[in-house]
Amino acid sequence: MNSMECRSCCGRDLEMILSLGSMPLANSYPRPEDPKVESSYPLDVVFCRDCALVQITETVPPETLFGEYLYFSSYSETVVRNAQEIVSRLITSRRLNNTNSLVAEIASNDGYLLQFYKSAGIPVLGIEPASNIARVAVEEKGVHTLCDFFSADLARKLRDSGKTVDVLHGCNVLAHVADLNGVVEGIRLILKDTGVAVLEVPYVKEMIDRCEFDTIYHEHLCYFSLTAMDRLFQRHNLVIEHVELLPIHGGSLRLSVVHKSAITARPQVEELLKREKDWGVSTLEFYRGFARKVEDLKSALLNTLGRMKARGEKLAAYGAAAKGTVLLNYCGIGSDLLDFVADRSPHKQGRLMPGVHVPIEAPERILREMPDSVLLLAWNIADEVMSQQSEYRQKGGKFIIPVPTVRIAA
Repeated sequence: MNSMECRSCCGRDLEMILSLGSMPLANSYPRPEDPKVESSYPLDVVFCRDCALVQITETVPPETLFGEYLYFSSYSETVVRNAQEIVSRLITSRRLNNTNSLVAEIASNDGYLLQFYKSAGIPVLGIEPASNIARVAVEEKGVHTLCDFFSADLARKLRDSGKTVDVLHGCNVLAHVADLNGVVEGIRLILKDTGVAVLEVPYVKEMIDRCEFDTIYHEHLCYFSLTAMDRLFQRHNLVIEHVELLPIHGGSLRLSVVHKSAITARPQVEELLKREKDWGVSTLEFYRGFARKVEDLKSALLNTLGRMKARGEKLAAYGAAAKGTVLLNYCGIGSDLLDFVADRSPHKQGRLMPGVHVPIEAPERILREMPDSVLLLAWNIADEVMSQQSEYRQKGGKFIIPVPTVRIAA
């Protein structure tokens, strides 16, 4: 494939590893009165032989994706708990205070993370492009938020106005940006000489190993290995100083990135880079077979649901997340199989799942109607959801967990 350039190294040696066909935008959530026909875009995944970055081929304009957005981080207890833990750790380890420190976050959403710095008295700055979400951060959490896309130009303006940061957070945002080099250059510009960028990205090895194809959607342009990230940052005189493997979002990397001049040793980084070399991160062979695994999972899930419906069982789903949009559309699961999709977010309730148009309802409907089984679309927070739905399970309800293999949890 040579019709596009790699988003990281600008190389053209790209190989197709998976095609999910044409998909609606995963977080679009039409209203019942909206036109029935939605815009859809190709969803193809390629591997760059030059720098090892896995990425999709289509770039939907960010204004289309994020102008008004319905993903609010605060509705996931797992995400909020993850944020609180890293904030507490960084306040201590970086010796942050209320006079000389500044913490910022790229794609700060509704202030779910920065609120913990604010409550500790640390000055904060959120940068969030979705106006409806930025408004919530300001009005409900009191988090000072710029409604804008982060870029090298914005970073330069902030730096020239005297705003450089001790800590810069970016949780699952690098996967969302088409101009990777522009954002990384912006990180370099806005970080103090002794500052650190703490970035979380989906880990491509977990996606391949665990068949997490539903984490692929148009907002997620890239799927990262440490090797690909290391090469990207080194081009901008930044270095990954530390790396952690996190279970969140089906498997993520948390990177601590500093100026090249500030680096000392990085044993955890070197160890993981070696492990990646051993499993073939830079070779196409590791990614071969992913498409077949995805097809097999689709067949297993449809067979399971089909047998349940044939027995006259009532089925619903839980989690109107982006991954749910991808799974339902790729597998062709609609209102013929599911009565509704439950979700805690009032911003999604009353709307429809993109593409398949299954109605989204409040979780209380699960107990009220007691479907025989609930397809857990938000499998990445399975423990959280099943704990919240303990009464449903005690009354005999079952969850169908689709990834990495289809299984029933009673």
